[in-house]
Amino acid sequence: MSYPLFWFAPISALIALFFAWRFYAGMIKQHPGNERMVEIASYVSDGARAYLKQQYKAVLIVFTVLFLVFALLALVFKLMNVWSPLAFITGGFFSGLAGFFGMKTATAAASRTAEAARHSLDQGLRVAFRSGAVMGLSVVGLGLLAISMGFFILSSIYPISGPDGPDNLLIVTTTLLLYGMGASLQALFARVGGGIYTKAADVGADLVGKVENSIPEDDPRNPATIADNVGDFVGDVAGMGADLFESYCGSILATATLGVAAFLGMPDLQVKAAVAPMLVAGLGALLSVLGVFLVRVKSGADQKALLHSLDRGINTSALLVAIGSLGMLYVIGLPNVLGIWGAVVTGLVVGIIIGKATEYYTSHAHRPTQKIAEAGATGPATVIISGIGTGMISTTIPVIVVAAGIMISFYSASGFDSTNVAMGLYGIGFAAVGMLSTLGITLATDAYGPIADNAGGNAEMSELPPEVRERTDALDALGNTTAAIGKGFAIGSAALTALALLASYMEQLKAALLEAGDMLVFPDLREIMPADASYWDFIDFFQIDLLNPTVLVGIFIGSLMAFLFCGLTMNAVGRAAGEMVAEVRRQFKEKPGILSGTEKPDYARCVAISTVGAQREMKLPAILAVAVPVIMGILFGPAGVVGLLAGALGSGFVLAVFMANAGGAWDNAKKYVEEGNLGGKNSTAHKATVIGDTVGDPFKDTSGPSLNILIKLMSMVSIAMAGITISCQVL
Repeated sequence: MSYPLFWFAPISALIALFFAWRFYAGMIKQHPGNERMVEIASYVSDGARAYLKQQYKAVLIVFTVLFLVFALLALVFKLMNVWSPLAFITGGFFSGLAGFFGMKTATAAASRTAEAARHSLDQGLRVAFRSGAVMGLSVVGLGLLAISMGFFILSSIYPISGPDGPDNLLIVTTTLLLYGMGASLQALFARVGGGIYTKAADVGADLVGKVENSIPEDDPRNPATIADNVGDFVGDVAGMGADLFESYCGSILATATLGVAAFLGMPDLQVKAAVAPMLVAGLGALLSVLGVFLVRVKSGADQKALLHSLDRGINTSALLVAIGSLGMLYVIGLPNVLGIWGAVVTGLVVGIIIGKATEYYTSHAHRPTQKIAEAGATGPATVIISGIGTGMISTTIPVIVVAAGIMISFYSASGFDSTNVAMGLYGIGFAAVGMLSTLGITLATDAYGPIADNAGGNAEMSELPPEVRERTDALDALGNTTAAIGKGFAIGSAALTALALLASYMEQLKAALLEAGDMLVFPDLREIMPADASYWDFIDFFQIDLLNPTVLVGIFIGSLMAFLFCGLTMNAVGRAAGEMVAEVRRQFKEKPGILSGTEKPDYARCVAISTVGAQREMKLPAILAVAVPVIMGILFGPAGVVGLLAGALGSGFVLAVFMANAGGAWDNAKKYVEEGNLGGKNSTAHKATVIGDTVGDPFKDTSGPSLNILIKLMSMVSIAMAGITISCQVL
């Protein structure tokens, strides 16, 4: 690599991984608690391993088949680069590895967090949060290391200096996009499968435990309790980690590809533009580590102090990234440094605003969620109606903010020249990189939530003193808010990343044209050489405009995909939850001693039901997400694919925000009542909000978050299959 500053990216990734290991080692040294606490933790750990084993078996089969398909396309039909299949496998492997590290840490951290909470709230927070940071730093470390080293290896195979440098650089960056597809597909399995697992267990535990038998949450008499606790880790640690891993990698790769396009005819600047997003991401990884060390509270802290502590870590990291990225961009030497820096800052600000808006609409410290709880006085129907309305209204701020962020970053990077589309799109890509630059700490706040939740469950089942449960409840309540903020952040970053990937699709078409050669049936296409073609050339030739009916068809099908995907995953949760409810009722009926505490529930049976149900139900959504973009490309060409991606992005983004926020508000409305408001536990309002929470569970933890992956995976599949799309233009 002839550009020495490049090495800052892999070195930063290694430092992030070092601190991930250090936080893990520090957590393992903590006392795991008494014998009962260790026993309960082992049930959860065994269940999580059993689920991951089944999931990785399914993933291995799918990845093997697709690897062989891609190898055939690359080696026999010459429709993609020969290294693309390996990039695809590598992306899936590193995504799965990050999820494994996060899951292993989280399952070991729950009992240690509960034990630490025996001593103080601060100790419990530090153990839980730094354990969550293992997930965050593993994601950024593994993602950035793989991308930077992949870039180094491919640029050695395809020299990016000399007369062939520009074309080779395009081949390198577009080939690496297949790494993003591997990460996206792995994320789909982790997020959808994990979401179905966790909500089947959660709904079953709530309906039979809380509603029918009036026993507390996390009561050891509930057979579904262990499966519920396993589900928190499966869905909200491994699933969310895989979700943001693909956004993180996708934003860097898309921006690198767009940077090559933005500086056509300027080889030195093309290299710098491709490397720049990796360097900014490396800076963010380092500053995320600093932010983790800032998260701590004093003894006797309340909920506001806990939230302030997390905000201090995140905001400090974001502020330092905003300052440091300006210096980094000056050192890199790109033109219009202030404009590109403005795009980075725009992404950071958009992420913060979305987080605050999500907190307002989902935290029970604010009126929207309190109003949902108050609606419980008249029964579950009004809770459902109020939650749906609040969720719909909550989409306003994120949509406006993302729209504003797109425009500001576009015009900032383009120098307020609307004709300079390439630089404007590069700016949008950098906005996504900026938003995700502090992922190391923002993902830590999300992974912290299920650790704190399970610590509370462990304390409840181990019958620890009441003050311990009070502390874990405080940590858990904060975790509900951070989880909702994390989902909002994931959705917002997905929107910007998907838009950057949509632009990258055009660059992949250029690379596909290199492979297509003289097979093209249209003579005009031979004249559009990859080095000279602009976005407008492609848009005009393929008639990508709203007057082309194939674009409209694509938009409609893309919009349909968001709703179809949600419907399939919601029904999947319903079916799996129905099996769980039947099993819990069976155990209560056949073993009456369970409720009296004289007989032990069969936890393993409930874990098995969730595991099998998740693996069975995730197949059809996964097939659709991969197959539809390929079919659209074959039938309708690039115009239909662009319409598909635009429709999925528009409807998917808004629908995801609605579902995540409605579900989060229903959850915290229940928490608000359980804190003693509106009659407290077992009141009419409580039973109504439990129903609302049950409906909201698949909203916020299965269908809503899965849409992030749908819109990015369809973009990645379209990019991977660009060669087939182009080949369908031949005789």
